[in-house]
Amino acid sequence: MLSFITDNLGTIIICALVLLAVTGIIIYMISQKKKGKTSCGCNCAGCALKGSCHKQPETEK
Repeated sequence: MLSFITDNLGTIIICALVLLAVTGIIIYMISQKKKGKTSCGCNCAGCALKGSCHKQPETEK
């Protein structure tokens, strides 16, 4: 088992770094979603999802 780890140490370190980066990105995106921010460019005029992405305030009748 120890020889496997030493033979593949570079691959293990790279995989751990990639996993750490992906986990950080996912945590960041979840925190931004909870704050109500989106990842779009906010050019809603031409967006196909403009009604579902940003909630429009209801107008009083």
